Amino acid sequence: MARRRSSYYESYWPSYEPSRPIEVDGIKAKSKRGQFVKSWWGSRWIKALTQLMDSGRLGRGRSYARKGQVLEITIKPGKVTARVQGSRATPYKVSIELKPLTTAQWDRVLDTLAEQAIFAAQLLNEEMPDDIERVFEQAGVPLFPESGHDLVTKCSCPDWANPCKHTAAVYYLLGERFDEDPFLLFELRGQDKAAVIAALRARRAVGTVVPEVLPYAPDTVASVDVPPLTECLDTYWGSRQALDILTLHIAPPAVEMALLKRLGLPDFMDTGSFRAQLERVYTGITEQALLAAFVDREGV
Repeated sequence: MARRRSSYYESYWPSYEPSRPIEVDGIKAKSKRGQFVKSWWGSRWIKALTQLMDSGRLGRGRSYARKGQVLEITIKPGKVTARVQGSRATPYKVSIELKPLTTAQWDRVLDTLAEQAIFAAQLLNEEMPDDIERVFEQAGVPLFPESGHDLVTKCSCPDWANPCKHTAAVYYLLGERFDEDPFLLFELRGQDKAAVIAALRARRAVGTVVPEVLPYAPDTVASVDVPPLTECLDTYWGSRQALDILTLHIAPPAVEMALLKRLGLPDFMDTGSFRAQLERVYTGITEQALLAAFVDREGV
């Protein structure tokens, strides 16, 4: 009975691919053993895959990724395409589609990001905040695939399972790509890094008041002819003007605690008592700085 059952399945799936692939020199994973990715967003991406696949195909997918069976990967908004070499001469075509966020969903995410000064500052500096997923959760929008409805995978191989090991290989390599450039996550959700940064700048600029703390406007600075360094080496360490006519503007800040008011305090520090302590510290530093600046040579 066991033998007939085996023959039945072999005849039913006559084109199922053997496990030994043709060896090629494709894109090899940096990870040779153990944990595949380093960043939290890469790990979160891999975790989403493990919820959709059985361990056997995941293991073979990791092996394919490390051996270089993936020949190429192309990432576009909402879709990844790749070619993976299996046991047949013709590489298999793989596609991974992550459902793009709607315009309304992106607006909610960007509005939430703009309200969180720390997150906005990091993103504007082209850095991905470690807990960016929390902002998406606050906006009610998923960043990572949560179910099979969010992730659509296809492969031209004869394996009946979806996702298959070829898809898994591409998925693992995407995790490494996210290690290098986490903004690719945004691109898969429909917005690239440039668009996100531009939208944040526009939102942060609305209603922003810049305090007049500079003694001059940069646009009004007159150009000055400066001689080449080779012509003034003998006076390089000196002053071209008498120091007694040098004027400095030393005064308390126009806006108290301007940086903290601009960026805001982290949630775990945003308490009344902690803010009051910081205010006393800033006030004390200002007083000591003014005292040090205006004390005369005798210390009076």
